[in-house]
Order: sequence, then structure tokens, then C-alpha cells
Amino acid sequence: MKAKVKVGNRLIGNGEPVYIIAEIGINHNGSLELAKKLIDAAIFCGCDAVKFQKRTPELCVPKDQWNIERETPWGRITYLEYRHKVEFGFEEYFEIDSYCKQRGIDWFASPWDEEAVSFLEKFKPIAYKIPSAALTDFELLKKIKSTGRPIMLSTGMSTLEEINDAVNFLGKENLLLAQATSTYPCKVEELNLRVIQTYKEMFPEIPIGYSGHETGLAPTLAAVALGATFVERHITLDRAMWGTDQAASVEIVGLQRLVKDIRDIEKALGDGSKKVYESEIPSIKKLRRVKKDNILA
Repeated sequence: MKAKVKVGNRLIGNGEPVYIIAEIGINHNGSLELAKKLIDAAIFCGCDAVKFQKRTPELCVPKDQWNIERETPWGRITYLEYRHKVEFGFEEYFEIDSYCKQRGIDWFASPWDEEAVSFLEKFKPIAYKIPSAALTDFELLKKIKSTGRPIMLSTGMSTLEEINDAVNFLGKENLLLAQATSTYPCKVEELNLRVIQTYKEMFPEIPIGYSGHETGLAPTLAAVALGATFVERHITLDRAMWGTDQAASVEIVGLQRLVKDIRDIEKALGDGSKKVYESEIPSIKKLRRVKKDNILA
């Protein structure tokens, strides 16, 4: 069975080009100008989509953390105030929506609460990404499922039992599943990329992908070689910038290389059918002592 889901104008799944998502998240630090630069960078590097995160701070921040103060680029403010500083409202998302359409790149977001889903629905996103932290939030899953849009489910910090429960609740149609480990940045020994193969065996009708939070590019490339049909990496203009996700993000030069290498891996994997290529014939003539006349038959 070929597991495929249509997201926007693209099919994601076995036999299709890897769908590459540049996760902007909140790395824009509340700046629309910076968000546009990150969108431009994703387009320049050849990504298929950019993704944001949308929260209603009063619903997502536990009340006992509201008034905890922290140092930020806006001075020493409470955690709740900080969460508001990095959230885009309607005007900013209207501009993002228009800009992405103008530039010809898909965009969507991870909603962290039900109000965020209602907010994002105003823009008719091509899909929703359920963050790992929300995998057990069935009220949120219910709200997202009710939109009828394709769903990417990230599986960090989750047991197989929890993942099965979420998959059974959401249904396997229009669902994509991503292996992830929710540590930022993540140690390579905790990435557990072979879970991609485990998921492929467990859920043959669901496209399987990878959401990476490691430093470096090699594990993401290995995920593609293991069969990931979509990949997501956080992107940044500078990993030294202020923000919780910057250190686990890929800078633009690295993103450009990542996309190129993914496309090369796709070509190199081939179709699995052993054959002798025309380019090998000179080597046969030159190097093989015992030759068969029907080598290309």
C-alpha cells in the first residue's frame, strides 16, 4: 500500500519527493520583518513550506508561571508578557499569508490550543501540525480533526501507547506521523531514527516523516535514507540570536546544503531494481575477464 496524503498541491508519501518544511516557529522573535527574511531564506534554499507556531498565552502558560520575570530583548518582563511579545496577531498573519502566496511557498502552523485553531482557520491553512507536547491533549486533537485538514502529528516525549491512542482518535486518513525527540538541541544518541522504520511497519497506510532538533545535518539526511517522506527543521538567521529554539535551528547556509543533499539522496536511492547501466559498459569491457554477451538483455 502506498501511503500518501495531499497537502496543498503536493502529495506527501512513499514514492513522492521529500516534503521539506522550514520551521520558523517563534524564531522571528515577534518581528514580521524577520519572519519575512526567514520565508525568503526558505524559498532561496528550495524548501516546500514554512511553518509557524500559534498560541493563546493565557491558555498555554500555566498560571503559576505568569508572573515569573525573565530577561528578554524587551527588558525584564513576566513570562506571560514575553509570550505575548512573540505571538503574531491577525494583521501579521494576514501579511504572512499574502507574502507566501505572492512568493509561491506553502505555509501552515502548529496550534497549541483550541482558540489558536479558530484563529488559524481564518486563513484556511493547507494543514495543521500537532506539536509533541499536545499529543495527549484530546480536546485540541478534536478541534483540529474537526477542520478536516491534513494533520501532521509529532511524537516526541510520547510512548507507543500514547501514539496509538492519538492515531486511533484522529483516524489514519489524512494523517502524517513524525518521529521526534523533544530535547532542544537533541543529543544524537537520543534521536532514535530507526523509529521511522518502526512506524512504517506499524502504520503502513500513514506517511512517516522526521522532525529534527539536533545540531548538524547528518541525522536528517539519514532519516531520508531510512524512508522519511517529509522532514522539518527549525531555521534561523543566526543560531546565537536570542530565543529558546535558536540553538537547535539550522542557519541558511546549512539549510541550503540540507535541501541539496536530500535531493541528491532521493536520486541516489533509485528504485531498488538491480541493473547494469550503460555507463558501466566501458568498465565491463576494460576490467572484466569473463564477459557475457547478453549483459544488457
